[in-house]
Amino acid sequence: MIKIKVDAQDTAESVEQIRDVIGGEIKERWGQYVLEVSNDKAEGSIRFITFDWGVSLLELDITFAEEVIIEVDTSNFNPISFYYCLEGYCGHKFGYQPDDEIKIMEQFQSVILTNRDGGITDRYFPKDIKISQTVIQVRRKPFLRKRLNQGEELNQQLYKVFLDSDHEKVFAYYGSYNLKMAEVVTKMRAIKAKGMIRIMMIEGYVYQILSMHMIQHNKEVLNKRPQTSLLKRELKTIRNYVKKIEKNISQDFSLEDISAETGLTQAKLQEGFKLLYNKTVTEYIRHARLELARDYIATTEMNISEVVYSIGFTSRSYFSKIFKEKYGLSPSEFKNSKKSAQTVG
Repeated sequence: MIKIKVDAQDTAESVEQIRDVIGGEIKERWGQYVLEVSNDKAEGSIRFITFDWGVSLLELDITFAEEVIIEVDTSNFNPISFYYCLEGYCGHKFGYQPDDEIKIMEQFQSVILTNRDGGITDRYFPKDIKISQTVIQVRRKPFLRKRLNQGEELNQQLYKVFLDSDHEKVFAYYGSYNLKMAEVVTKMRAIKAKGMIRIMMIEGYVYQILSMHMIQHNKEVLNKRPQTSLLKRELKTIRNYVKKIEKNISQDFSLEDISAETGLTQAKLQEGFKLLYNKTVTEYIRHARLELARDYIATTEMNISEVVYSIGFTSRSYFSKIFKEKYGLSPSEFKNSKKSAQTVG
């Protein structure tokens, strides 16, 4: 087992102290700092960005060759941490808890944790399991000063955690599975832009993910957990199938065929799509096609007819009708508006 002691003053120093044990090199890449490691202890990367409004983003994509315990002394740096595992799992316990009370942060689960100042937090990572985790770390005082102007909108339990700027209390919330958050995290990780534009785009997603954590906590404290008969593996099956739809958008997907291919009943498919995407299966496929069509019109030289057939529609008039209903412009008007914008630019 690898044991790492961290007593840092911020996210950057925390990553440096991890590097001192597992090796690797920290590099700056387009405004984001990246620890890349490839040795007999670990394979992968840890990335971080610190924003000026009291928030840091930490992203792990790493596989450890041995079990790892990171012992964090919260005397100097004690943020509220919002965790989300896109892949794999890890564990957590407070220092005063025995080793057998490590609680697992499961894949797709929203978790919010903070310790008292001077306390010890133990984070556990398993051996040979790929971990893709997003951690948003919030410093209470600067965040309250710059961003939390509507604190009364938070439930009282979480609001008290933000107001505990002297860090006198511990807080632990393990929420239900949130696959909508998985979609947002995946989009954030897929950003291709560089430089300041990249940082600004990431910052927008950080706001969104942070708000999703808070909204979910608020609903669940009020006993408004999403009611579903679906199992976690069934929700995961639906999410994976959506990726297939997006990659083969012109294919004629029927509810019957999807049911046969996934092994899920049509009722479960409809329930899952409504839960994850707030749309029926048919509505989601139409939405995905229209989003891609808009991208094609805006970024390629394809004419409208070519776009229509490339996304699986057979009627240009029907496509024009639903495109205008969704975006407020006909496809031709949208194309001309993009050309005008490029000419002005």
